[in-house]
Amino acid sequence: MTNKSKLPGAVLYVSLLAFIAFVVYILYINLEVLYTAHDRTEFIFGTPFFHTLISKPFGLMQYVGAWLTQLCYRPSLGASVMMIIWILVFCVGAKAFRLQASASALMLLPVACLLTSIVDLGYWIYIFPAKGYWFSQSVGYLIMLLLLWTARCTPRKWHLVWYLIAVCIYPVLGWFALLFVLCLTLVEKPTWREFLGLFLLIFTASIWHTQLYSYLRSDEVVMAGFPRFETPTDSVARFSIPFWALGAVTVLIPLCSKYLAKWFVPALCAVAGIVFTSLLMYYDQNYINEMRMVRYASDDNWQEVLRMAEEDRKPTSTMVFLKNIALMNEGGLLDRSFKLGNDAANINNPDTLHVTLLDIASPLVYYNYGMMNEAIRLNFENAIQAGFSPFYLKMLTRCALAVGDEKLVERYTTILHHHPFYGNWQPAPVTEKIRELQKCYPDELTGVENSESYIVNGISLWYESDSKVASEQALLYSMLRCDSRRFWASLRNYVKLHLDEQFPLHAQEAYILFMDKAPEEKRMMLPVEQSVFERYKQFWATLESHAKPSMTIEQVGEEMREEFGDTFWWYNIFGRKPINITGNIGNDIHA
Repeated sequence: MTNKSKLPGAVLYVSLLAFIAFVVYILYINLEVLYTAHDRTEFIFGTPFFHTLISKPFGLMQYVGAWLTQLCYRPSLGASVMMIIWILVFCVGAKAFRLQASASALMLLPVACLLTSIVDLGYWIYIFPAKGYWFSQSVGYLIMLLLLWTARCTPRKWHLVWYLIAVCIYPVLGWFALLFVLCLTLVEKPTWREFLGLFLLIFTASIWHTQLYSYLRSDEVVMAGFPRFETPTDSVARFSIPFWALGAVTVLIPLCSKYLAKWFVPALCAVAGIVFTSLLMYYDQNYINEMRMVRYASDDNWQEVLRMAEEDRKPTSTMVFLKNIALMNEGGLLDRSFKLGNDAANINNPDTLHVTLLDIASPLVYYNYGMMNEAIRLNFENAIQAGFSPFYLKMLTRCALAVGDEKLVERYTTILHHHPFYGNWQPAPVTEKIRELQKCYPDELTGVENSESYIVNGISLWYESDSKVASEQALLYSMLRCDSRRFWASLRNYVKLHLDEQFPLHAQEAYILFMDKAPEEKRMMLPVEQSVFERYKQFWATLESHAKPSMTIEQVGEEMREEFGDTFWWYNIFGRKPINITGNIGNDIHA
């Protein structure tokens, strides 16, 4: 009997420990996501931002959530605050629903829903405009449970007052106020008089809220604060699943708790929560690496960018651009660029969302190439859509410094200094290479429909510049275009400006290929290393031996990647990818 009496407690504690370990692990592997959440979440200190949010239902929760999201500047701190909130959700929920012993494990299910809502967004993190999303739902749910606990501790005659309170605080709690009323109704089973009073309250509230928020759609008022994942071109319903599940579980707990006070329930709840989160969570190593590389590039930590480029052999287009910028700053661009890979991998995005470099890091890339007008324009366009987050404020500050506008520098830094962790932040000095590239780029604004191809096409035209840095970039990007005409023009300019310097490896590779395969072009005679020429002949011999009618070009390329994937020749035939606005890529042969 003693062993049997200890079994429910042991199962409960083991299940709780297993679930907590799972939550810690999930947050740990998503620390970079939390940092990016802070970096892309708007929080402007001052009354205008506060009043803008308060003017909408659920606005106060969004404001609190936006402030708490800034704690994710230190991802471990942000994760710890989330854990504390979820522990309180578990404890307060057990008290509010009066769950005893094993039945208390039912509160693991709402925590699993809240955890899933944090780690399932994927690339929506870059464009989702909802303020304070990362904490507002958890805080709102916790307050709802506190109200429910308090209401159940008061005499029955006060329940109608609690319904009235729920109506009054609806502008604060949004859809959680409705959830509170529904839960209180289910757990206390109101009399017909209370039902009548509740009906009159809801009817009056609907008229009041309709008048107060006449500028909003009725569904935006009724379900205020319930996250919707919509853009003018995309609408994804699956990201709302954790919140529908949260509401459903919260309603079912008071109905089923008395039947689920079994010793095995904690294990079932822990497993159900783990499976639910694991199935809906978005995790891709390139997604994490891309975030980390953007953070290093924002801090001008080019050595870390290159270290990551060496480790990641299938980078995204954003990572390719940042790697080439790092090589521009650290040296070795035309000797290492293709060794580290210019073959951009597809973004692993499970839905229809169109996300490219334009959304992820285009202002950062344009800034480092000296294209200040384009960088400023894209900063404003993206910030107007997603909010003036620290990322965009920092980039606007650096762009203002580059163009010499001290008043704007002071204005942006003042805004940033009100953020919890940016009190002493100052923009890094503009580097000499950026200054040099600024002089090469025409001071004009042009239409940018496809950021990646615009950069490649634009920089490959810098072959008439007198700048050494620009000539190096023009030569590289003419190679990335696999454009022999621009290559010859860029090579002549490069040789003229880099007299008595060693002929770069990748330039030799392109020179040999275009000399061999583009005889109609106007060429120039330059010495190349014998070892490079011998490897070129070996490349074509290997290609002829691998090319079979039954094999696709992608299969041949994969077989040759290990031996020749670090060469321009491999990129020219197998890796050239015309990038389009959807982020999808396709091979095209150019020989």
